Amino acid sequence: MLVSLSIRDFVLIEKLDLAFSGHGLGVLTGETGAGKSILIDALGLALGARADSGTVRRGANQASVAASFDLPREHPARALLAEQALDDEDVLTVRRQLAADGRGRAFVNDQPVSVALLRRLGDTLVEIQGQLEQHGLLDMTTHRAALDSFAGLEKQAEAVRGAWRTWRAAEQVQSEAEAAAAAARRDEDYLRHAVKELEALAPKADDEETLATERQVLRAGSALGEAVSQALGELEQGRGAVSALRTAHRLIERSVDKAAGRLDSALAALDRALSETTEAQAQLEAAQQAVEFDPVRLEKIEERLFALRAVARKHNVPVAELAPLAENLRAQLAALDDGEAGLKRLSAEAKAARAAYAAAAEAQAAARRKGAVRLDKSVAAELAPLKLEKARFATELLPLAEAEWSEAGTDRVQFLVATNPGAPPAPIARIASGGELSRFLLALKVCLAKVGNAETIVFDEVDSGIGGATAAAVGERLRRLAREVQVLVVTHSPQVAALADRHWLIRKTTTRSTASTDILALDAKGRREEIARMLSGAEVTAEARAAADRLLATTG
Repeated sequence: MLVSLSIRDFVLIEKLDLAFSGHGLGVLTGETGAGKSILIDALGLALGARADSGTVRRGANQASVAASFDLPREHPARALLAEQALDDEDVLTVRRQLAADGRGRAFVNDQPVSVALLRRLGDTLVEIQGQLEQHGLLDMTTHRAALDSFAGLEKQAEAVRGAWRTWRAAEQVQSEAEAAAAAARRDEDYLRHAVKELEALAPKADDEETLATERQVLRAGSALGEAVSQALGELEQGRGAVSALRTAHRLIERSVDKAAGRLDSALAALDRALSETTEAQAQLEAAQQAVEFDPVRLEKIEERLFALRAVARKHNVPVAELAPLAENLRAQLAALDDGEAGLKRLSAEAKAARAAYAAAAEAQAAARRKGAVRLDKSVAAELAPLKLEKARFATELLPLAEAEWSEAGTDRVQFLVATNPGAPPAPIARIASGGELSRFLLALKVCLAKVGNAETIVFDEVDSGIGGATAAAVGERLRRLAREVQVLVVTHSPQVAALADRHWLIRKTTTRSTASTDILALDAKGRREEIARMLSGAEVTAEARAAADRLLATTG
């Protein structure tokens, strides 16, 4: 709710700082022409209303208005701040500057923002009623949510939202499956050829590396074989190393017993050398068999390697990914072969989801119709005391075309009003009289006290053209509404002013060359004097003060 309002150089206000507190009824009074509506206009500017350079006080360079709000943590304004990556502080402050040349700037928590964003925030913070603008309950798009809240249809609304999302998700899955099936049918010949080609190759993830390595070995097979053969010749042929070692080993072995240990080490060394050389000979013989050049095998390996690489280039994937590609293409073919059955199943699921949504929406619509009857009766009970006894309020529910269905349901809700007997009901925003409109909105807001996000409601001239018992009825309803939200009222009525929890006097001071407006917070004595003035006119009499005392005592 609104906790402070700071105004600089706005119309007739040079400098003004106001503090507000909590729920309750606050009234703004003053003589005609004192500038009571200036305060409302200044607040509207801070909330993103249209700016006019003519509102800058004469002689000043710019006007500035800042409003601060204390909001609960779950208030939608905080979600909007998060969406825009703006700082979220304990107190939300919106500020607007307007230069004399028409240029303006907007700020939220001292961070520059667009006026459009300021207006979006303002719509969640304050309702200014009685102005002929599409705002608050004058905006038809708010009527459905207002009726649902009045009728307590939160569970139905949640059921409809859930059914709507399930239906839309089912339709999305069906649509994607149909698109995929259509694309698959267009590419069926290509798919079958590609799968056949890949299955003939039967690629494996490590094929390229394995084949390339074997190809390299085979291509070097001839030279490797010659080197191995020569090495074996050196070990075996004639007096080769193996033969020489065997002879030496035999000779030393025969003489070792006669050498008194002097040949033991030599014999052991010859033994080791003969063993290692014999092992080397065996390894070379095995290698000779392994590297034997096989041109037929080389041709087959190269043929497969080049085929794999060619297919990989065609599909624009590495050779290692040919196996997963084959799986994917086979799955597409399987889906195509089984496509009709799958599409029929998805279509049935989407139809069932639509039916579930339609059933939930119809239950919601039926509950709305019952709620509309109760709301109409509730508002009707408020109209007569507000001197609107000839008027008629009606909540209209109209079914929407299926293309307009949404998670909010299948019907449109609109508040209608007929101001004269026999006249057809028309949208509430089309009521011509500002005073009538304000009282209608007051009656509606009293019935919908807890509806909406705004915790501050401003009524401008809600008591226009009425007095006496009707004005008292207006005041009683304003006070009742103020138990739920913060209410500010610009009023000419002493009956309304007497019911206020807080009272501000708007004063205009005029000299030969200038005029200025200021605002004074009234204490009990000041309230008595101001209400006496409102009762008597320019001259406050003892009788007026006595009447003010009676009025304050009665309403207190």
